[in-house]
Amino acid sequence: MRHQRLKFRSEFRVVPGSRRGQCAEMVIPPGGSEGGPDNRHRGADQWLFVLSGSGAAIGKGRRVRLGAGSLLFIARGERHQIRNTGRAPLRTLNFYAPPAYGRSGEPLPRGRK
Repeated sequence: MRHQRLKFRSEFRVVPGSRRGQCAEMVIPPGGSEGGPDNRHRGADQWLFVLSGSGAAIGKGRRVRLGAGSLLFIARGERHQIRNTGRAPLRTLNFYAPPAYGRSGEPLPRGRK
């Protein structure tokens, strides 16, 4: 068992996990966004949980509203973008299985852990 206190201060920070999964904290400032038409995780599924703020997820030609308590599943390889549509920072906790990022936040190639 490991314990770590999350800070939600930086835009994106990977939290150490295991070979089977990881999480990351993400903060998007008002008017900001993460991802885009080419953003996808080729080797990992993602669950995005909204802690606070409001925003929108865009993917597969759909736009989904996000608010505190929203849980969004993004399938492996699905292109997506997350936008902050509110006046406060959008804070999310993201889970990846298997891991999608290295310790310093660099995307891992498909099939790498």
